Amino acid sequence: MGNYFKDNEDLTFYFERGIDWAPLVELTEHGFKSPDGPSGTAEAVELYRDVADLVGQFVADEVAPHAAELDREKVGFEGGEAIHPPRLDAIFEQFKQMELHSMCLPRELGGMNFPMMLYFLTSEIIGRGDVSVMAHHGFHGGMATAMLMFSLREGTTKLDPETGTILETRFERFIREIGRGEAWGAMDITEPDAGSDMARLRCKAVQDERGQWFVTGMKIFITSGHAKYHFVIARTEEAKDPDDPFAGLAGLSMFLVPTYEERDGQRVRLATLDRLEEKLGHHASVTAQISFERTPAFLIGKRGQGFEYMLTLMNGARLGVGFECIGLIEAATRLAADYAAERRSMGKTIDKHEMIADYLDEMRTDVQALRAVCVHGAYHEEMATKLGMHLEHDQGIDELERARIARQIKRHKAAARRVTPLLKYFGAERAVEHARRGVQIHGGVGYTTEYGAEKLLRDAMVMPIYEGTSQIQALMAMKDNLGAILKDPRRFVQRGAQARWRALSARDPLEKRVAKLSATAHAALQHLLVRTAGDKLREHKVTEWPDALRKSWNPKRDFAFAMLHAEHLTKLLFDEVAAEILLAQAKAHPDRREVLERWLDRAEPRSRHMLDLIQTTGDRLLERLDEKEAAAAAAE
Repeated sequence: MGNYFKDNEDLTFYFERGIDWAPLVELTEHGFKSPDGPSGTAEAVELYRDVADLVGQFVADEVAPHAAELDREKVGFEGGEAIHPPRLDAIFEQFKQMELHSMCLPRELGGMNFPMMLYFLTSEIIGRGDVSVMAHHGFHGGMATAMLMFSLREGTTKLDPETGTILETRFERFIREIGRGEAWGAMDITEPDAGSDMARLRCKAVQDERGQWFVTGMKIFITSGHAKYHFVIARTEEAKDPDDPFAGLAGLSMFLVPTYEERDGQRVRLATLDRLEEKLGHHASVTAQISFERTPAFLIGKRGQGFEYMLTLMNGARLGVGFECIGLIEAATRLAADYAAERRSMGKTIDKHEMIADYLDEMRTDVQALRAVCVHGAYHEEMATKLGMHLEHDQGIDELERARIARQIKRHKAAARRVTPLLKYFGAERAVEHARRGVQIHGGVGYTTEYGAEKLLRDAMVMPIYEGTSQIQALMAMKDNLGAILKDPRRFVQRGAQARWRALSARDPLEKRVAKLSATAHAALQHLLVRTAGDKLREHKVTEWPDALRKSWNPKRDFAFAMLHAEHLTKLLFDEVAAEILLAQAKAHPDRREVLERWLDRAEPRSRHMLDLIQTTGDRLLERLDEKEAAAAAAE
């Protein structure tokens, strides 16, 4: 089967040249003070490469060949417990022996102290083998790392001021248990009738006179929901009316909830596993419904901070889904390419037929662009997090240096925030599209279960749904961009002018093309802003315009036109940011120019089309919706 790391030239590029490893490694290794760690960046990256090589070989030999078996056997449900098929247990026993679940945990907690970047890159490799395995793997070390991050944030972890090593941390026993591969975690948000609308969550948490918290309620669609440790969002504050400060999201808190414990060798459940969902795909991954009935819980942070902590989890989860999508698209592309190279039709193999060649070229190009954006987002997210910990816990930093680091954190956070909804959207949508193309390229046999193309399509279908739907990602991207313009319109105007100037004056023809793409995105944002502001101002007198533009924005009413076109905008914004990242790579590494050229050939006409849709469509539909709303109001 080869090696799923070594056979991927684009992936190995990031280990060799595509990532600025030095600052990330230095922060991860606390300035290389540990006698058990690498002595410098080069040694650390070589170790990371060895781990990726090990994972690549293991996935090629022990995961991918058994994907059909995992899909066929599924996960069972007996006596209120999820039962893994033997093959899945065997794979995770080997993961345990390889210590993959502890790769990002600090050495003092039994881990290998690798950066999250390595975890994400190996996640892609595992996802290429089987996304069910990847999904379950993600709820081991990732959840243990979240426990540590939350403890650091709430101030319940003590660090050695000289070395930065952990002296004690709140959830150490749980973290070590997960790191050893003896347990895992889950993230419980969704409830019946409260999917993306978190303000409607009804799961409750109450505190007794001794200070112990208890959670009661039901959570559904929980990935790896048979976990021992659950991060649960629950309502702790009862709002008296809709204007109450604790109404909606402000009344939510975050809890860590063990759902069972071992007593005398027997499992005693503290929360009930009600059912496992029968799903279209991801058959070796548990999706569960779980009920809590006064289940003991640990409050994380302060009351009312649940939504804030949830966003931290979701940011990491959405990055993880991005890399998972890369793995699936990579699998679909290679499966289709291998089949097309052997299947003959009309005197030649079908990969030499123009339309099929075009399909395969676009699949290859999209996965490279997605990988570039995912690596970019993961890098900036991790740098922001680790610089933040450094700033908060190192008391020896002078004020000037603190100000410099704070500016760095702000820049990294903004970069990660910009791309996270875009990569989740593009990755999920492209996973479905390219898995479908893989079936099409296979023709009739693609519709059978023999070749595995249809399995990839079934597995891909959940990507636009979980960890925030594609539509939620589009709305986030739209609101972030329009909100930033309203906060700093002068900067927006300057950026547009700079893009237009670069499109005319840049010496590099590829840079000119990227600048034109940025100008197209700017034009789309400008049109949405002008239209949004115009719709709002029509409701006010001229003398009220300044106040109307500065405050009293109603997202549901004032942003109707922008919400209608949010997906069109998101596609355009991804085209732009991918081009910018690939341009930076091309400037540093001339051999990457060919990747950028292929991307621009696809992105330019698509972006012009998105701009045309934004500028010329939507009025008829919005008028019809307004009429329906008016009719409903009149009927009341």
